[in-house]
Amino acid sequence: MAANEEDSALVKLELACSDLRTLLQSSAKLEKDLEEMEKKFDSIDEKLSTAAKRVAPLQSLAMAAKALETRINRAVSPALGLLHSFKLSESFQKKLIELSDKLSIEKNPRKRLKKLLKYVQCVDQLNEVINLISRDGEPVIQKLQEVVEFLSRTKATDQYRTQRLKETLITLKALYESEVDAMRFDGLLDEALLNLQDEFEIMLQQMKHQNIGEQQADEEADQTLVSDLGTEMEVQVLSRIAETLSASDCLDICIDIFVKVRYRRAAKALMRLNPDYLRTYTPEEIDEMKWESLETAISLWIQHFELAVKTVFVSEKKLCKQVLGGLPEVLIWLECFVKIADKIMAVFFRFGEGVARSNREPQKLFKLLEMFDSLEKLKLEFTEIFEGESGADICIRFRELEKLLVHASSKVFWEFGLQIEGTSDFFAPQQDGSVPKLVRYAVNYLKYLTTETYSAPMAKVFRTEQMWKAGILSKPETDENLLKDAISNIMEALQRNIESKSSSYKDKILLHIFVMNTYWYIYMRSRNTELGKLIGEQYMKQKYKSAAEESAYMYQWRAWRPLVRLLEKEESEEQENGTKATAAFVRGKLEAFFNRFDEISQRHARGYSIPDADLREQLREATVKLVVPVYSEFLNAHSKLLSGESYVSPESLKGLVGQVFNGTDRTSNGKPKRRDSKDTVPGRNSVSVEGELKNFRRSRSKSIDA
Repeated sequence: MAANEEDSALVKLELACSDLRTLLQSSAKLEKDLEEMEKKFDSIDEKLSTAAKRVAPLQSLAMAAKALETRINRAVSPALGLLHSFKLSESFQKKLIELSDKLSIEKNPRKRLKKLLKYVQCVDQLNEVINLISRDGEPVIQKLQEVVEFLSRTKATDQYRTQRLKETLITLKALYESEVDAMRFDGLLDEALLNLQDEFEIMLQQMKHQNIGEQQADEEADQTLVSDLGTEMEVQVLSRIAETLSASDCLDICIDIFVKVRYRRAAKALMRLNPDYLRTYTPEEIDEMKWESLETAISLWIQHFELAVKTVFVSEKKLCKQVLGGLPEVLIWLECFVKIADKIMAVFFRFGEGVARSNREPQKLFKLLEMFDSLEKLKLEFTEIFEGESGADICIRFRELEKLLVHASSKVFWEFGLQIEGTSDFFAPQQDGSVPKLVRYAVNYLKYLTTETYSAPMAKVFRTEQMWKAGILSKPETDENLLKDAISNIMEALQRNIESKSSSYKDKILLHIFVMNTYWYIYMRSRNTELGKLIGEQYMKQKYKSAAEESAYMYQWRAWRPLVRLLEKEESEEQENGTKATAAFVRGKLEAFFNRFDEISQRHARGYSIPDADLREQLREATVKLVVPVYSEFLNAHSKLLSGESYVSPESLKGLVGQVFNGTDRTSNGKPKRRDSKDTVPGRNSVSVEGELKNFRRSRSKSIDA
């Protein structure tokens, strides 16, 4: 076994030695090949070095030629471009002349707009070419001059070519210096820009506000309807002209034309409404106006102000944005719009301010509230129209006018209450006990104020003023409570005025008639109205109706109760029936009764007035119930003594009592006036009081004579 292993190991060793000998042989061959390749590389390197030495001069010459070509091209190519620009300028000028001739003879509006648009495009192209020439001319000439100097100095080319390049330089330089300024300022471009300015102005003048006067005449017209001032094509052309003028350093001229023309157009549109009242605007001048004229002027001011804001200025703003909105100066169109509106708004503002600062007469309150309410409704839209920093001054003046109207409305209201308080010392009470004009005026004034039209703005005035005094963070009362408290103060002042006047009456019957008439008037005119609902129907009954009924009772007690007492049974009547003394006593009572009745009738006819038909009817019925039954009972009790004699029957007496309350109303100077048919109570006896009493006296005198 050991011998076998040794044999195997020897075999392996021999194989390894054989492989090693083969490897050594290969290595020797590789080394020989490498030596041969090194010799070849040395030969190639030697040949390349020789070639490089021979090519080096040619390479330098090629590089120099390439650099010279590049330098020349950098100067010549822009010069060729400049010459091409001069050719384009010349072609565009010819085109402008052709388009100008076509524009002058074109009559069709739409076709003329299309040609005008082409004219504007040609002006833009010419302006662009001239700007290009103006911008690139000097650098191009400078580069060309540098090349000429370089060639002259280095003699890189022949003298003939260098001279020709010099001549080209001189010609191009002369052309640039003589033509560029002329093309920009004195040439056809300048004339074209002037033509565009004229076209711009003419087109703006032709854009009119339609149907402004017709809208004013038609109350049902929608004044908020805003129509475009120009067609789409017209707006497009105007916008392109504005952009062209702006690009040609004519922006200021463009804006001046736009503002001047559109201001005149807007003012002319509003002048169709005939706002002559706006010429009067100082407080002193307004105080001198007749109330009817001022009332009409304020109503027109409200309508015209709304029309100007919601129609005229909305259209003008839209046109400004359409025409000038594409200019590089982004907000220039807003500034132009404000310039157009500023002078017109100033005229409206000064009239409103004059009204607010004028005398605070009570009747002005309603017009002041209408003005304030109209501004409140327009506030949001007004702020949107005059947006941004450019419209800040107009918005400030708008708010200042609102403040003036708030102060004026509040002061007129409270001064009205003070006037009611103060009149009790200066005006005598009504001589016939009728309702004073002040009470009539005040009640109707407050009724009108509490209607839906005026109650909301009046309450807003109170709330606004309270917030100004207490601060924005305060919690003011509700509008209804504010208005209710204010109205209640006026009603209390009116009541104090009535009480003060009633104390001036010496005739106590007349006193009660006055109080009854006045409180009854207040109650009847206030119930079932917004005034009554605001103060409270129950409160009105307790405060005014009860006072009127109490005075009616006191009137009846003082005026008619003494008459009834004359017929009441006395101890002296307990004499034997049928005696002459008793008959005379009864006739005396009747005589005294009718004398007193005649006195009451005369006082009612000449000195007492109860204007309210319903109140008269109630008093008539109450008086008939008081007097006629007693009279009838008296006649029945003494029928035997009065047999065969003529006397006023109870039915006739009832008619006589009715005649007392069917007399004529009184005027303020005490003279009777004819009663209107609506005040006549139907179904009353037409027999006069004086006639019945004369018949009674005549029959009585005959019986005595007999």
